[in-house]
Amino acid sequence: MVGITQPKNGEHVNADGVWDLLQNKGKMTVFSLCLLLCADLLDLAVGYLTVTIEPLPPVVVGETVTLKCNFKTDGRLREIVWYRVTDGGTIKQKIFTYDAMFNTNYSHMEDYRKREDLVYQSTVRLPEVRISDNGPYECHVGIYDRATREKVVLASGNVFLTVMSPPNNISVSAENCPAPFSRYQAQNFTLLCTAKGGKPAPSVYFKRDGELIEVISYIHPSAEDGGGSAGVRGARPLLSRDLDDTKLQRSLSLLDPEGRPARMFTESPERRWTPGQHTQGRQQKEQPSPATEIIPETVVSREFPRWVQSTDPIYYFSHTHISQSDGSVLVQARLTWTLNPQLDNDAMFSCEVKHPALSMPMQTEVTLAAPKGPKLLMTPTRAKVGDTVRITVQGFQVGAGVPGNEVFPEPLFTWTRVGGRLLDGSAERDGKELILERVPAELNGSMYRCTAQNPLGSTDTHTRLIVFENPAMMKNTQNPNNGATHVDVVGLIWMVLSLALTVTVKLT
Repeated sequence: MVGITQPKNGEHVNADGVWDLLQNKGKMTVFSLCLLLCADLLDLAVGYLTVTIEPLPPVVVGETVTLKCNFKTDGRLREIVWYRVTDGGTIKQKIFTYDAMFNTNYSHMEDYRKREDLVYQSTVRLPEVRISDNGPYECHVGIYDRATREKVVLASGNVFLTVMSPPNNISVSAENCPAPFSRYQAQNFTLLCTAKGGKPAPSVYFKRDGELIEVISYIHPSAEDGGGSAGVRGARPLLSRDLDDTKLQRSLSLLDPEGRPARMFTESPERRWTPGQHTQGRQQKEQPSPATEIIPETVVSREFPRWVQSTDPIYYFSHTHISQSDGSVLVQARLTWTLNPQLDNDAMFSCEVKHPALSMPMQTEVTLAAPKGPKLLMTPTRAKVGDTVRITVQGFQVGAGVPGNEVFPEPLFTWTRVGGRLLDGSAERDGKELILERVPAELNGSMYRCTAQNPLGSTDTHTRLIVFENPAMMKNTQNPNNGATHVDVVGLIWMVLSLALTVTVKLT
C-alpha cells in the first residue's frame, strides 16, 4: 500500500487515514488519491527486479573465470542470458542461456569453442581463458509480468573481464648485422630486445655484466616519420671519437694500394718446403702429383682496432609497442652506444622483461665477442682434378669467455684467393661456404683466405688447396691418343702396300 506523509509532523499514515487527512487539510483531491492507489496496485502487479555483477580481478591466460550474475525479484523467472559485447558495444553475442520454463541450458558457441559450464542458473564458468576472451560481458534476466504472462520484464548488469598474457618469447639481436669491422674510427652499435605475446605490454630494461645500465631515453624514428629525429632530453646524434692527423696518417700508411689493410706475414703464410721445392712447384704446374701434405695448411691471424676511446660510453634507450591481431603487444627495445672493442669485447649484456603476470622477470643474455679464427672444413678431403671442392666454416676457435662455435654479433664472411682471383673470375665472395667447381690442376697449392669480421674485430684464416691426380681423367685422356696412333700406323702400312703393288704392275 502507499504511505502518505503529513507535511508538519512527518507522521506516516496508510490509505485508511487518507480520508482524515483530506478532512483536516482540504488540499488532497479525490483524483490525486486515485492516482496513488493505482500506482500502488501497479507496483504489486509488476513486481521488482534488480541485477548486479561483482567486478572481476585481472586473470592470466589459462586460468578459470566464474561469471556470477546476482539478481533479486519477487516475480517468476523466465530466462537468464549471458552476452559477450564486441566492437565497442555495437555487437552482442549470446554465449549461454538458461531457460527457466523448460529448466534447460545451452551454449550458443560453436562446437569447438564450447567451454562454458553452468554452475548455477545465473553463474557461468569459463575454463582456460584466452586473450580473445578479454572484454565486457552482460547478464540479462527476464521475469514474467504479473499483469499478463505474455510480457517479460528485463534487467541487466555488466562486467569487464581483463585477461593478461605474459610474454612467450624474448630475444636479443644486433641491428644492421652482419656488418664489417671499422678499423680506423668508432662506430655506433645497437642491441635490439624483442618481447612477444605480452598483454599488457611488458617493461623492458638492459643490464651489463649483471648491473642495471643508466640510459638516456629517446624516441626511435619510425618509417612514418620519414626517419626524422625527435626525442626526449635532446635526441642528438650519437657521439663519435675523431682521430688526430698523426693517428690517421699512421693508420692510412698501413693500407695497401687497393685500400685493404696490409697483410704482414699472413699474406703469404710460412710453408715447410722440402729441398727442391721450386723444381717441385714447376712440376706441379705441368702435371699434378700427390703432395706430402694431405691436410690443408691453416693459418689464423687477428686484427684489432687502431683507435682508442677513453671515455665511458653513453647509452641511449628507446622502445616501440606494436599491437598484434591476437590482442597481444610486440615490444621492441633498443640500446645504442658508441662501441669500444677493447672494453666491450667479452662483455655480457642481458635483456630483462617484467610483466604483472610473471612472478619473476624473464631474461635472455648475449656476450659480445670478436671472431677468433673460423674453423674450415674442405670436402672432399682428398680433392682430385675435376672435383667440386667446398670450403665451409664449421665454427670458431674457443676463446676466453666465449662458448665454442658461438660468436655475437653474427660475423660477415668474405673469401679471397691469395695472389689471384677466384675460379669464377671474381675478386671475392661472401658467405659461409666457398664452392670451386671442376678444379683444374693449376689450382694445386693455391691459398684461400676466409675473413670473418664483426663490429668487434676481424680475423683471417688461410687454407691451402691440394689437388691430386685423377686416374679416371688420365685414362680417358690417354685412350684417344693410343687409338689415333694405331690408325696412323695402319694407314701407313696400307699406303706402302699400295705403292708396292703399283710398282709391280708397271714392271710387269
